[in-house]
Amino acid sequence: MSAESRQDRVARWQKRVEEAPDSAAAHYNLGLAHTERGRMMAAEKAYRRAAELDPDLVQAWVNLGGALLMKWDFQGCLAANREAVRRKDDLVEAHYNMGQAYLYLKDAEQLVSCNRRVLELEQNHPAAHYFLAVGLLATDHVAEARAECSLATSLGYQPRPEFLKSLDRAERALVKKDNTTASPEAQADGEAEEE
Repeated sequence: MSAESRQDRVARWQKRVEEAPDSAAAHYNLGLAHTERGRMMAAEKAYRRAAELDPDLVQAWVNLGGALLMKWDFQGCLAANREAVRRKDDLVEAHYNMGQAYLYLKDAEQLVSCNRRVLELEQNHPAAHYFLAVGLLATDHVAEARAECSLATSLGYQPRPEFLKSLDRAERALVKKDNTTASPEAQADGEAEEE
């Protein structure tokens, strides 16, 4: 027997929703089926309905947030994932989704905060280490950004080349700054020791 196609899965769950329109689980599973097909508007609608029917179905809130993130609705993503976290604070995916929204909203401090929470919950989350590094670099914590980037890489995450170049530039700038801010006396002492 062949595996069910994605299209067949959507049809099956659509039929289930029609048979049981008040079933949060049916709407949630329909949302999953739409997500697998990349149909984010339909997925959003199904997850939203699942959350309306059962507000304590936290995964519906998380997946709604993920669907909204994929639609570039960052405020909507934050709102849905906050609802999930309000009900259950240890949801790795919810904190990660919020971090991604903050990344696109260019809020580096919140990006750092969300990814620190992800790492409290799942210490070896490669992407969280990387995006924590991105936030740390944006907030001028260069050494810590390098350490987190190294951890991400050791866990199999491939940092973006542009980020690595920015990190290298920031490290060179720190070295240059350290060399130019040394006092004249310290520089003279250093030169005297070399002779």
